[in-house]
Parts: sequence; C-alpha cells; structure tokens
Amino acid sequence: MLHRHTLTAKLATVGSAILVLALASIGLTLWVTWKLEGGAAAVNEAGRMRMQTWRLASAVQAQSSPQDVRALVALFDESLAVLRSGDPQRPLFVPWNDRVDTRFASVETLWREQRGMWLGAVEPSSALSQRAAGEFVEAIDLLVLDIEQQLARLTAILNLFQFLMMALAVGGAVVMLYTGYHYVISPLDQLQLGLKNVESGNFAARIDVDSNDEFGQVSAGFNRMAATLQSLYASLEARVEAKTQRIEAQRARLEALYEVSAFLAQASTIEDLARGFAMRVRGVVRADAAAVRWSDEAHQRYLMLATDCFPQEMLEAERSLLAGACVCGSLAPDARTRVIHIGATDIQLQPHCAKAGFEHVVSVPIRLQQRVLGEFNLFFKGPVQMTPEETELLDALASHLASALEGLRAAALEREAAVGEERALLARELHDSIAQSLAFLKIQVQLLRVAVQKSQPARVDQVIEELDAGLRESVNDVRELLVHFRTRTNTDAVEPALQETLQKFQHQTGLPAHLEVRGDGLPLPADVQVQVLHVIQEALSNVRKHAAATHVGLEVTKGPGWRFVVHDNGHGFDSTRDHDTSHVGMKIMRERAERIGAEVSIHSVPGDGTTVTLTLPEHPVSQGTRVPDSEEELRRMEVRTVA
Repeated sequence: MLHRHTLTAKLATVGSAILVLALASIGLTLWVTWKLEGGAAAVNEAGRMRMQTWRLASAVQAQSSPQDVRALVALFDESLAVLRSGDPQRPLFVPWNDRVDTRFASVETLWREQRGMWLGAVEPSSALSQRAAGEFVEAIDLLVLDIEQQLARLTAILNLFQFLMMALAVGGAVVMLYTGYHYVISPLDQLQLGLKNVESGNFAARIDVDSNDEFGQVSAGFNRMAATLQSLYASLEARVEAKTQRIEAQRARLEALYEVSAFLAQASTIEDLARGFAMRVRGVVRADAAAVRWSDEAHQRYLMLATDCFPQEMLEAERSLLAGACVCGSLAPDARTRVIHIGATDIQLQPHCAKAGFEHVVSVPIRLQQRVLGEFNLFFKGPVQMTPEETELLDALASHLASALEGLRAAALEREAAVGEERALLARELHDSIAQSLAFLKIQVQLLRVAVQKSQPARVDQVIEELDAGLRESVNDVRELLVHFRTRTNTDAVEPALQETLQKFQHQTGLPAHLEVRGDGLPLPADVQVQVLHVIQEALSNVRKHAAATHVGLEVTKGPGWRFVVHDNGHGFDSTRDHDTSHVGMKIMRERAERIGAEVSIHSVPGDGTTVTLTLPEHPVSQGTRVPDSEEELRRMEVRTVA
C-alpha cells in the first residue's frame, strides 16, 4: 500500500517534532538559569545584610552619631525590601518556597523587634547589642541556608535538563539520519541502480514504487522512461532505416533542384531551356516521356516547346493542341499538379496516349505569380504514385522554369527597348542639331532662288557665303554628333570620359582646355554619367559656335552633390535676357539636366566670358527616355526630324 504523504511533509513532521522538543528544553533551561541567577543575587544580598549587622553593632559600641546609625538602619530596610519584592534592574529574587517564606518572615519579625532598639534614644549596652546582632545574623544564616538548598535543587534540575538536551540531540541526529536514509538515500540508491541498468542496455529494469512522495513520482517517471526507451529501442532499427531513406530522398530532391536551377540559369535560348528542362526532370522522376507546352494569352491553344523520349507520331499530332481536346492542355487558373489515369478517362481525350502505351500522365502547371503560363507533362507506361514531397519538387521545378522563361523574355524586351531608346536618342540629336541647320540651309536656298530670279548679284554672293558657312557648320555638327555617340563612360569614374571629351574638343577647335577635379564622392551611375557628358558637350559646342574664346576650363567638384563648371574667356552675352527660344543649346542642356534631377545655371557678361554650372542632387537617377510605342511612331519622329 502506497504511503500518500509527500517527502516534504515527512521531513517537515520529523523536523518540527525535534524542533519543538529542542525549543521546550532550551526554554526550561533558560528559565532555571534565570532562577539560579536571581537566587545567587539574593544570597549575595542576604550576605551583605550580615555584614551590615556587624557594622551596626560596631557603630553602636563605638557610640557613633545617630545619623550614621539611622543610615545603617535604612540600608537594612532597603535590603529587606529588595529581598521581599526583587530588583527590576537585575535578576535578583528569592526562590520562594514554604521554608524560605518562614525564614524570611522570621528575619522580618526579628528586625522589627530590634529596629526600635537600634534607633532608641538610649543606646543599648555592648552585651545587648552583641546578643541582638548574633541572633539576627543567625536568622539570616538560616535564610541563606534555605535559599542555597533551593538553588541546589534548581541546579540539579538544570543538570537534568542539560542531560535531556544532550540525549535529545543524539536522538534527533539518529532520527534525522534514519529519516534521511529511509526517505532520501535509499530511494536515491534505487534510482542510481536503475540508471546503471539502463546505461548498460537493460531497458527492462524497473524500480519498486512504495510511496507517493517526490521520489515515488520520480521512480514512476523512471519506469515510464525505461518503458518508452524499451519500446523505442525495439523499433529503432526500422526508424533509422526509414529516416535514412527520407534523408536520402530529400538529398536527391535537393540535388535535382540544384542541378535543374543551375541549368536554367545558364540556358541562353527558350528552345535549349525547355529541351534541357524536359530531359533532366524526366530523368529525376524516371518517367518514360516528357513534354513542355506553352499556352497563349487566352489559354485556348498549347504550343509544344520541347519534348524528351516523346513518340514522333504524338509530337506531330500534338504540336499545337487546342484546350480541352486532350487530358493535356486543360488547365484551370487554380490548377494543381495531378496524376491522370489514362484508362479511366474518356477515350476521346487521350487517343494518342493510349495508342503509345502510356497508362498515366502527370500534369504540372507552369505558374508565375498565380498566372498559368503553360504545362509540363510526364508520361508513364506503368503505375505511378506521387508523394507530397515529389509533388512539391515538381511544383518548385516548374516555378523555376517559369522564372527562367520570363527572364529570357524580359531580357529580349530589354534589348528591344534599348535599341528603341538608342534610335529615339539618335532622332532627337538629329532634330536638335542637323535638322536645325538643314532648315536654315533650306531657307537660304529659297533666298538664293529669289535673288537669282531678281538678278541681284550682290545678294546672290551674300546668300552663297551664308550657305557655305551653314554647310561648314553642319559638317561640324555632324562631327560633333559622332563624337557624342562614340563617347563611353566608366561606371567607376567619370574623369576619363571628361578628359577624352576635352581632348576631342581641343583637337577639333585648337583651343586649350583644362580639367580640374576636387573633392571626394561616390561614383555616378552610368546613365547619369551619359547625361552629364551630353550637357558638357553641349556647353563646349556653344563655346565653339558662339564664344570666340581663347581658353576653356572644366572644374569638377565631388561630394554628396556633384558640380560641373564650364567657363571660357569669350565675348559673352547678356544672360539676364531670355535666350531659350533663340538658343537651342540652352534648352537642350536644361532638358538633359531635368532627366537626372539636376539644375543648369548660365552666367555671362558681355566681354567677360560665360560660365555654365551643372549641379547634381545627392542621389541622381536618370528618368530614362521614352521608347516609341510602334514603328509608325518612330517613322513619324524621323519625319519630324527632317521636316
């Protein structure tokens, strides 16, 4: 039968009992000691009364003054009062019993009888005082003797208590040792023995549980643990084998995912991408054939992108497959990977598969961001079952294929956009430079025709000179435009491109040009560098065309916001006037600066040169150039360019 008391309750009960006995013994010992101390003080006080008696007798015989005698009598009265009621300032009290009470009453009575004699007007004779003192001292001695006998009994009681306390200490130690061994050490030994058995592999070891205390609960828990270990050990080999197989399957899936992902990242064309994907995935799942189909925007037709081990007659028949005409190519927007049993479907939906001997087909939708792009099919000539892990792997591979195909598509669109942007940039440059010159030459030709018709030789010569100057200007514009398009930037530093631009300008014009770079800053993005170079080239072009300068300088200040300053010592102009309508170069520079969020300021004074300052924001970003939406729009732009 289990003991239901807990270990804490047992130890607390034993300890409390020992503690109560110890406190009771200590309390009695203190009480007896206190009695002994008070009795000893009373004995001392009584002894002092003996001495005072002889002093009183000596004072009477020596015929001392009445004041001295009364003082000695007052001391007697005080001592008797202290013995009667005790002293609150120190442990002094008489251990009263019947004998002590009788002796003390005798002392008080005798003192009352002799007190009048000592305080009388007639001093007692020497013999009388000697006899009275002897009687009083004898009474005091009897009182002291009785007090000492009472103290002796108390001392015996104290010794008895001390012996009992020693016996209690020994007994308490024995009880505590027994309790500790019975309730703590013995259960621990059993637990230790059980642990040794378990460590040695004996999982059948159990501990006898005979209590419901903490050690009983631990023992019961140990038994449950041993039973669990025994059951686990019995099936450990099977569990390890199953776990090993799962880990190996996961490793194989990860290896396949990595291999296919690495291939998709390296493929350069859609055909190679789809063909390599079909071949690798078919090998991973050990299918008999594989096919990758791509859907149109309306999901009405599925185009065969690539196949692997696919029958030729099926390839010819299903190269372009209508949606719903077969078990393949029938994907809903929320379609998931599924295994289709060909024999269980309508013969009208799988005539080619059944003829080729396939029994099952696995349909895997190719989805990109909840948008179905196509379908991946795996064909099996025998039974097939897809585990959740294999289904998850196929979904992941299909997702990687969709991302890779979309990446190739995005790269193609990016290249197309880059070509369109380059054409638009060329059209704009032609419009801003050559088209303006051609329009001017067209007007001069009309003026020349009028002058010839009116027979104005002087006017003809003047127009011819202007035509000649315009043609030279157009040639220079063409050369400068070629310089612009041949300029390349470095994504790490813009200084080499600036130095190359100044060298070409110096070679073209013969003017000395100086570059000065100050400060430190982060490198500019490549598209921002292009716009900066074009603004500086336009500023240099204006110097060549209009400034008539002998020296040109370019100052670059790096920092959170870059600053480029082009200054010359030409004849200048009045910059306070609005020249945007007449000076196309200013408008071009400001437009290019706006594309990167920068500002262009022009300061010029007639006769004192011109300074063009380009200030960039802290984080410049090119807004890009709009690409024509169609070939027709591009042709319209080119027509406007030469108009």
